[in-house]
Amino acid sequence: MIPNCDLGRQYRRIKSEIDKAVINTLESGWYVLGKKVESFEKECAAYCSVKYAVGVGNGTEAIHLALVACGGKPGEEAITVPNTAVPTVTAITAAGMFPCFIDIDATSYTLSPEALKEFIAKGTTYRNGKLINKRTQRVISAIVPVHLYGQCADMSPLLQIAKKYRLKVIEDCAQSHGALYKNKKCGSMGDAAAFSFYPTKNLGGFGDGGLVTTNSKAVYEQLLLLRNYGQKDKYIHAAKGFNSRLDEIQAAMLSVKLRYLDKWNNERRAAAHLYSKLLEDTPVILPRENEGRHHVYHLFVVRAPRRAELQEFLRAHGVITAIHYPIPVHLQGSYKDLKLKHGAFPVAEKTCKEIVSLPFFPGITKKEIEEVARLIRTFYSK
Repeated sequence: MIPNCDLGRQYRRIKSEIDKAVINTLESGWYVLGKKVESFEKECAAYCSVKYAVGVGNGTEAIHLALVACGGKPGEEAITVPNTAVPTVTAITAAGMFPCFIDIDATSYTLSPEALKEFIAKGTTYRNGKLINKRTQRVISAIVPVHLYGQCADMSPLLQIAKKYRLKVIEDCAQSHGALYKNKKCGSMGDAAAFSFYPTKNLGGFGDGGLVTTNSKAVYEQLLLLRNYGQKDKYIHAAKGFNSRLDEIQAAMLSVKLRYLDKWNNERRAAAHLYSKLLEDTPVILPRENEGRHHVYHLFVVRAPRRAELQEFLRAHGVITAIHYPIPVHLQGSYKDLKLKHGAFPVAEKTCKEIVSLPFFPGITKKEIEEVARLIRTFYSK
């Protein structure tokens, strides 16, 4: 069988280093918000070329706390895409805000600057320094561009729009550790950025974990309060905060893995290029690395005619696939209160009906990729 993801292979490559980091942490007797978290935060800030990084409980909380720290208020809206994982929107609603969905670019599957410009021109008014959604009459105060599948959104025009309309930008970097946009690291371009260390990520832990990066000292100081019950000094609470702390064991293991991130991303790129070469003359639409971007291929996502049939054929031959993500968020039952119908975001909706994630993970072999490609070619030759 060829699994869709096998994390054990990566662990076995660095087992002795990981095991040593865990044992050292256990023997230290300090397990939450200690020296290992502080060290890892500094390493991440340096890696992303930013001034500050704050470890938090998970990627969802990273977006949530970043929105609050950047001044997002309950009742306001944050612009994002409907084809993301639900946790992006969970974070927006956790901050008391509402998602304002914008359709995506058909090649990168990220927020379309053109669609955003059209929405602003036709669907908003700008008065008293605030952008107002005409349909909901709510203030739009933020943009959460999702760097999906390992490729950055088109940030230059999005940042220009944000500056013009006084919108905060919180990058969702959960799937893009190490990705570049015009030679800038993801996580360094917005007012803040949120990372997830869920085990499947390019930089994945052995449990939950997250991080927020920023160049703003004020945002940084707010994050420190918010993640730890609003506590400034022990039992002295300066703000209403939350419990969202990165633990020492995760930080220690992630610190080991961070040293390998660029190497592993290059391995991902090589695997993606092999898939693309072997599938280039088939009916599937291959992922595209857009100009000025360095794709780190968190997933290898293709658009496939007769998707369900293809998945069943591959499954029958021992190949496991997945769909990231089958239902756009605005059509999920949990968000029916937004009253957005089928056809509201045609590019995203069409994409969700066609995409399939092929087996792809650190340690996937050339032989496995060749076998998956052979089976896909066989399926479409019928």
